[in-house]
Amino acid sequence: MVANDAILDLDGLRAVVLDADGVVTDTARVHAAAWKHVLDRFLRARGGTPFDVRADYLTHVDGRPRLDGVRTFLASRGITLPEGGPGGEPGRETVWGIGQAKDALFVREIREHGVAAFPSAVALLHELRRRGCRTAVVSASRHGRAVVAAAGLMHLFDVLVDGGDAAELGLPGPPDPALFLEAARRLELPPAEVAVVEDALPGVRAGRGGGFGLVLAVDRGGSRSAELRAAGADAVVGDLAEASVTGRVPVGR
Repeated sequence: MVANDAILDLDGLRAVVLDADGVVTDTARVHAAAWKHVLDRFLRARGGTPFDVRADYLTHVDGRPRLDGVRTFLASRGITLPEGGPGGEPGRETVWGIGQAKDALFVREIREHGVAAFPSAVALLHELRRRGCRTAVVSASRHGRAVVAAAGLMHLFDVLVDGGDAAELGLPGPPDPALFLEAARRLELPPAEVAVVEDALPGVRAGRGGGFGLVLAVDRGGSRSAELRAAGADAVVGDLAEASVTGRVPVGR
């Protein structure tokens, strides 16, 4: 059933920016599993409560750049670690060490098992582009470009901004809107004429904070609608098949 407010009206919107992990590709699940594996080992050594994918990943890690996720989660447990650095050994008890261990596990999983795209997201992208709407994809992960390429979806986007671009440009990650604003800048459009599609609370906050024309949230688990709306979502769907596209005469008609 289509929610009345889950409408992408292309008479007022000229582009749609989608989050990669969890909205376009089924990689949020892989990220969560990698975080749990690494953090459970860390917590076990300290006698701590295991990492909970729903409570911990969705609240403290999902949608954030990797090191920010480490810092936010550790703070939630009252744990302080030295920062370390990129030259340290993955798995060491530093912010960088934990982040690198998670990154290595994620990359290995992607290489061994590939990347799956959500069919409803692909269908939506085709419909948007058929109607002449521009599209962009954003990821806080430095592997965003590789993930989208592995899923075979590069041809469906005019613009891609990922964690590698953020590092090069010095852009903060969500909930700061900088990544989405950079996508809008590359699309040469004001945020008010661009929609953001997100599944993570920091990403929804980024879309709302950036002044985007519409913030559509995806809640595949069906349990976070109230939280996503409170964070700034204009509409929440369980799957992108529930969103409708209106406006503009399709190209070729």
